[in-house]
Amino acid sequence: MHLTDKNKVYTLLKMIEEVQDYAIILLDKEGIIQNWNSGAKKIKGYHSDEIIGKNFSLFYTHEDQLNKKHLKLLEQATKNGRASDTGWRVKKDGTWFWGNITITAIHNEMNEVIGFGKLTRDLTEFKKNELAKALKARELKIKELEQFTYIASHDLQEPLRTVSNYIQIIEEDYGAFLDQQGKEYLSIIDQAAMRMKALVSGLLDHSRLGIKSKTTSVDLNEILKATLTDLKSLIESKKATVHYPKNLPNIIGYKVELHQLFLNLITNAIKFTNDNIAPIIIIGCEKRMNHWEFSIQDNGIGINSKNFDKIFNIFQRTEETLHYKGYGLGLAHCKKIVELHNGRIWVESVIDQGSTFYFNLLSQTNE
Repeated sequence: MHLTDKNKVYTLLKMIEEVQDYAIILLDKEGIIQNWNSGAKKIKGYHSDEIIGKNFSLFYTHEDQLNKKHLKLLEQATKNGRASDTGWRVKKDGTWFWGNITITAIHNEMNEVIGFGKLTRDLTEFKKNELAKALKARELKIKELEQFTYIASHDLQEPLRTVSNYIQIIEEDYGAFLDQQGKEYLSIIDQAAMRMKALVSGLLDHSRLGIKSKTTSVDLNEILKATLTDLKSLIESKKATVHYPKNLPNIIGYKVELHQLFLNLITNAIKFTNDNIAPIIIIGCEKRMNHWEFSIQDNGIGINSKNFDKIFNIFQRTEETLHYKGYGLGLAHCKKIVELHNGRIWVESVIDQGSTFYFNLLSQTNE
């Protein structure tokens, strides 16, 4: 039987609708969903009447939405005819799945783009197995590195103590025989030894994070309250204002390390401000998917975008912070603490306008 074009289209749409293993949907030029097949319902969780007419950006994570990833894929498909991407996407219930996505441009007789076909495959189980293998290998490497760091740092303490002791002996026994230049040289040596001692101590602290701690249920309301109490003197001296949610979640995690995480980030938010500006700190907390996303926003000196990754490395400082006290340890500690909780940390910032540090706590919650 010969089918008309209309019948062919109907048959094709019927076949697409019944496909179970792939989400196959049609989008208009703006990314508005036009149809919804059984595979899309299975993978993403929406019924057709809930999702048709809405923009497909709903499937993208908060970070991807901020980066306009969905629009960039449409632009790429318009330009090249097709765009592919693999990454985390969002289901109706807020959980994530690892999706392989292909978007194909649909043209009319005039070769104008009138819409897009979007094919999604759920590869979450494959990704979980891949992540589990990578995590195990990473944990082994981290354990070896932390053992080396601890031993090396611990062994450096003794010669540093020897240097400091002999500086003190020279000052006490031979200080009267030294001229001004000799005393200045001795002072430089002493200051260098003190800096080295502080760096070694910081390295030891970094290597110990999470080693002897055990996870427990942590009330972040108590953590934040204790943090603000610890920072009371600094807050008052800088005339800072801190705004924060009144109902933070409970997290299964490392209590001491979580306290240090909030302490470091809030301290930095207060510390890295211009002298003539009273710090304003805004702490946020939102349930994103299967994790909590926290933000700590300030009105400080800001960070150059070229340094967004650099600042989380140990002993790294930027040109904006060189005249502030510190050794470049705080954010490295924060990164390690967040990763101990299977999360990630990142920053958005504009020079002279302020910064917002985001971090996810992906541990099991009691919510």
